[in-house]
Amino acid sequence: MTTHQVDLAIIGTGSGNSLLSEYWNDKQVAIAEKAVFGGTCLNVGCIPTKMFVRSAEMARTRVDAARVNVELPAGEANWPAIRDRVFGRIDAIAESGYDYRNSASNATVVSAEVKLAGTHGFRAPDGTEVHAQQLVIAAGSRPMIPQIEGVDLPGVHTSDSVMRLVKLPERLIVIGGGYIACEFAAIFSGLGTHTTQLVRKDALMRHLDTELVTAFNTEAPQHWNVAYQAEPRKITANADGSLQVHTDAHSYTADVVLLATGRVPNTDRIGAREAGLDLHDDGRLVVDEYQRVLRDGQPVTGLYALGDICAEDQLKHVANYEARVVMHNLENPQQLRANSRRAVPAAVFTHPELAMVGLTEAEAIEKIGAEHVTSKTQQVGDTAYGWALEDSAGLFKIVADKRDGSILGAHAMGYQSSNLIQPVVMAMNLGIDAYTAARGQYWIHPALMEVTENALLGLEVPVPPGADL
Repeated sequence: MTTHQVDLAIIGTGSGNSLLSEYWNDKQVAIAEKAVFGGTCLNVGCIPTKMFVRSAEMARTRVDAARVNVELPAGEANWPAIRDRVFGRIDAIAESGYDYRNSASNATVVSAEVKLAGTHGFRAPDGTEVHAQQLVIAAGSRPMIPQIEGVDLPGVHTSDSVMRLVKLPERLIVIGGGYIACEFAAIFSGLGTHTTQLVRKDALMRHLDTELVTAFNTEAPQHWNVAYQAEPRKITANADGSLQVHTDAHSYTADVVLLATGRVPNTDRIGAREAGLDLHDDGRLVVDEYQRVLRDGQPVTGLYALGDICAEDQLKHVANYEARVVMHNLENPQQLRANSRRAVPAAVFTHPELAMVGLTEAEAIEKIGAEHVTSKTQQVGDTAYGWALEDSAGLFKIVADKRDGSILGAHAMGYQSSNLIQPVVMAMNLGIDAYTAARGQYWIHPALMEVTENALLGLEVPVPPGADL
């Protein structure tokens, strides 16, 4: 058995890998990774999916062009080439990340699924142990496997494996109604696969603002099949190799089934409960405002966590922000920096694209009362660039406090929603009121960003003291 005594140990090489700044160059560090270097985002999440999204959107170009009277020849998606473009780039980055870290004279890389050994160390299956003055748990999450008979059949995939299929399936069933399910439904349908999405409840993306839920559930079924109130009970294999997904009312046939019902934190795999660490009901580690892990309700000095294993929002930009907080605190234990818990934006790169930040209108009304809430919904098609797009579905909604103009939330659907929402995210995080955000700068005409401008201008908010516009 080999034992390493180090200054810093990290479990996970996603955002956790970014913690090793120059500060640690003359210190001993260790990092453990059970899979491929780079974590979920690089290898099976944000980055490869967006590369596939781009291909799918390009495949839809013929339909979009027809709206503006341009006829394009019909094409066919070259799945092997698309797949190899994505992973030819990503796999090389993951490999180089491992080589760089493994070649460092001050670093020990443990390529195994490790379990916690106390609160400041971990142990690998081969007996290798690492003990550290400070430990960061950044072990991420994994796809949730629903309790359905037949999920272990060949041809049943999760987001970890479906992007590496040998060939593009003719028929795909997506099980789930959240952001991962909706992104993959858009990708495969855009590339030409006959796609059916099975949703347990009555709507896709049910957690969004009601107006967006209605709009998206009107638009999405125009691009792929959506079966509502369709809870899968079992999956069976047919003699020809296809799969059958059975619900109470119907059965659906496909070549590939994608399980996309959410993700679960990897606390069980690292033995967090056995180490006595506090857990939320959903399995996430409990951390304080400094990202310190709690044990019996108290922060453990020198033990931090970041990313999906502790964050309520399983988003890469959240993990990156938390990594910056943890990096500071590791290097400055006497001057800890708190997580601001700012309004966290998110985007769903489905078709049409979705983006959101802050409170929905219903949440705002519940929080401050209907009499204090103002909202404005701007249709994308009612702006100049919207005319150019021939957009008939996109919208942008902002919710604010009538009393002081503070922005409470924003919700968008349509082309470039993830970019259109960013000025509102900035205003919310910098404390800029809606009146000032709308009138205190120039907005390029006739850019698509006028959608955001017009939504801000339409809010019933007071003129702040000293405003000159």
